[in-house]
Amino acid sequence: MIRSVCVYSSSSDAVAPPLVAAAEALGAALARRDVTLVFGGGRVGLMGVVARAVHQHGGQVIGVIPDFMRSREIAYEEADELIVTKTMRERKAIMEERSDAFVTLPGGFGTLEEILEIITLKQLETHSKPVVLLNTRGFFDPLLAMFEQLYRERFTKEHFRGHYHVAAEPEAALHHLENYQPPPRVQKWFAAEPPSSHDPQS
Repeated sequence: MIRSVCVYSSSSDAVAPPLVAAAEALGAALARRDVTLVFGGGRVGLMGVVARAVHQHGGQVIGVIPDFMRSREIAYEEADELIVTKTMRERKAIMEERSDAFVTLPGGFGTLEEILEIITLKQLETHSKPVVLLNTRGFFDPLLAMFEQLYRERFTKEHFRGHYHVAAEPEAALHHLENYQPPPRVQKWFAAEPPSSHDPQS
């Protein structure tokens, strides 16, 4: 059962209105399902939008923020629980530990780093929690195209497509979480191929 969802998202207040609307809809949908939001603890950008939407619809919010960011007065102090860490690494570890699933909204370098780490950790079998990219307005299409190149070039196995799900709308993202089944285990690494009989080095 999904009781808490970690949402990774932007800290920018300059993003397009449709992205803001999707963040609001996700927060409202979490609250309606009595699912606790776990997020980066900021009041700015899409982070703040999601947190406020959860609260506006009666839900619970857990924020996790490094002390140096809180000191800049960007923390969402209204969180039901605000965890202050020393480092970004500690922040990410707590967010992972406190969450039953992960959803990422559009964001910048930090957002991409967070969701890629979670997919990597799932690939390495340190967790088997559902992971969703909320692909509002096709935001993640270039990243997904990069993933396709990884499969084509055999930097990763096609099997690992099942380690993340792409949803166009918040309700579709939560539907996936509610119906999630962990993928079967597969060896991460490609087996070394024997040298060809025509290989001059063989």
